[in-house]
Amino acid sequence: MKNRADNTDMKSPHIPVLLDEVLCCFETMPAKGVFIDCTLGYGGHSKAILSKFADIELIGIDQDPEAISFSQRALADFGDRFKSVYGRFSDVLPQILNQYTVCGILADFGVSSLQLDKRDRGFSFHSNRLDMRMGPHSKLSAYDVVNRYSLQELERIFREYAEERAYKKVARAIVAARDEKPIESGKELADILGRVLYKRGKMDPATTLFQAIRMEVNDELGEIKRLLDTLEKRPPAGAVVGLITFHSLEDRIVKQRFRKWSSSCICPPGVFRCECGDDHAIGDVLNRKPLTATEEERRRNPRSRSAKLRCFHFKDTEGRDG
Repeated sequence: MKNRADNTDMKSPHIPVLLDEVLCCFETMPAKGVFIDCTLGYGGHSKAILSKFADIELIGIDQDPEAISFSQRALADFGDRFKSVYGRFSDVLPQILNQYTVCGILADFGVSSLQLDKRDRGFSFHSNRLDMRMGPHSKLSAYDVVNRYSLQELERIFREYAEERAYKKVARAIVAARDEKPIESGKELADILGRVLYKRGKMDPATTLFQAIRMEVNDELGEIKRLLDTLEKRPPAGAVVGLITFHSLEDRIVKQRFRKWSSSCICPPGVFRCECGDDHAIGDVLNRKPLTATEEERRRNPRSRSAKLRCFHFKDTEGRDG
């Protein structure tokens, strides 16, 4: 395959987290088939996977047109081994599973560095607008959540997603501020939160609250559950799935689902003797504890601090060679 410097030298604006761990996770997947990168982003993980596993093809999914456009150029030298699909992975994944023999599935549930850093995307404390949509065509924005959600809805978000003890105080402060004028920027919101929260440690106290709003805007927990539901209904034979989470609620959802999938006996607790046949496991958990970033990676990329990778290997019910 001919190399072209204009593509291979393109530097991704986003550092892929847990890259070595991801590559290690997929060493046991079948040697051939289609790999699905559910969160293509700027192609960092996909490029490494295509380079390491020479006989696979890869389909990358993303709802961000800017990321799709960048990855199409950055991965062009892989030719027809790479294909990108625009959309939410919860919508696209079922179609791909029905159409292809899938060998591996990766999802990185974090926001890309470029999305966080670009002020016009409205994710950061310093942005001049409130947006936070991962896909530009989504109807709900952070502006809508902050300015139109009821006091009770704001309390729910900050209690459940941010796990903030002062969730009522925070919600009241936002409602009081927007009664004066709409809250239009990340700067305004960060200033409001800074006045009612005490700083704990090095992290800005507004960080988890911004994350909670973003999770609501993009229905991030719902997306994860729908991905897992799809895989549970149609387990891809012999495939390996690796999921990277950045939030305790996300990790809990993945951990519990993987545990369910690896359970052979599904009899209710307290049953004296197994009556279910003890043959319900659809695969095996590959790492009982999540893989996390090394100290070196944390220094190089502070956003990797909260990343956790869990991997699962589905049974090869179709008798394919690995």
